[in-house]
Amino acid sequence: MSKPRKMRVVVLMHEDLVPPDSIKGLSEEEVAPFKTEFDVVVTLREMGHQVHALGVSDDLGLIRRAIEQIKPHVCFNLLEEFHGLGVYDSHVVSYLELMRQPYTGCNPRGLMLAHNKAMSKMICRYHRIPVPKFAVFPMGRKVRRPKKLEFPLFVKSLTEEGSVGISQASVVYDDDKLTERVEFIHRTVGTDALAEGYIEGRELYVGVIGNDRLQVLPVWEMLFPNLRDDAPKIATGKVKWDARYQKKIGLDTKLASDIDDGLRRKINHLCKRIYRSLGLSGYARMDLRLTPDGRIYLIEANPNPNLSYGEDFAESAETAGIGYDQLLHKLINLGIGYRLRGQA
Repeated sequence: MSKPRKMRVVVLMHEDLVPPDSIKGLSEEEVAPFKTEFDVVVTLREMGHQVHALGVSDDLGLIRRAIEQIKPHVCFNLLEEFHGLGVYDSHVVSYLELMRQPYTGCNPRGLMLAHNKAMSKMICRYHRIPVPKFAVFPMGRKVRRPKKLEFPLFVKSLTEEGSVGISQASVVYDDDKLTERVEFIHRTVGTDALAEGYIEGRELYVGVIGNDRLQVLPVWEMLFPNLRDDAPKIATGKVKWDARYQKKIGLDTKLASDIDDGLRRKINHLCKRIYRSLGLSGYARMDLRLTPDGRIYLIEANPNPNLSYGEDFAESAETAGIGYDQLLHKLINLGIGYRLRGQA
């Protein structure tokens, strides 16, 4: 790989997650909320770039002033919400496009489609990509299960990410529990609910990088060795964010074993189809389920997944021979290249 040229980089992040210059003396729990932001900022600086960490909450003017004053070659986008709403992150990227400012990660159209889990599933189903059967339960309406939707069902927010509102109780086996869980999502998360068929099988994560030419990273797997046998093996909020619970269940994520060349090619081809069907760009992670009889289902497509050093996406890239600094360099080049592709 050629030596990267030194650039002016504005790293966009939530104002509460602007990292300190050093994490010396801080515990893992104290660092966890801003670990991605710290890893990206520090690594880019070590690469020789002129880096400006910009905290944003609800003021687009901050971004405009940074663009006008710093004149960044690229904005490295780590924003996951705006005005406290996750679905607004696509509007921030739209603003960057209006400013003709190159940025990393997914374009606003892809973000919008992927955020709405029902819409993304309908698009994928049209393209004959296997997804679980599903139904949307809007807020303020009585819960009525379509007859075609059979138990067990997995109930979650239609638009929220990061396992918000997901627990072991999210898998339901009768209409009473379905109603109870849908109402829980409406009440506590404040969004419409989605119920989809629960697919028993292996939890696989597959990273994809690129705009036109796509690179599929090695298949990663989440394992729950100490979880009780009758518990659904799902990535709940506690599984993702509770360090003590992770240790209790022996949570492990690593290169998937027993994936032969034929199955790997099938997964790679499917992930590229998903990526293109949803109009994604930059990078994304596909959450898949592999059933005991070898069927593969898309559960969710996640544009702009966690970029922390040592987490699934970066570890998978490392396994493919892409070091962390190389990964960030690649994402920057893709961001700049995506903007140039759309210019007159």
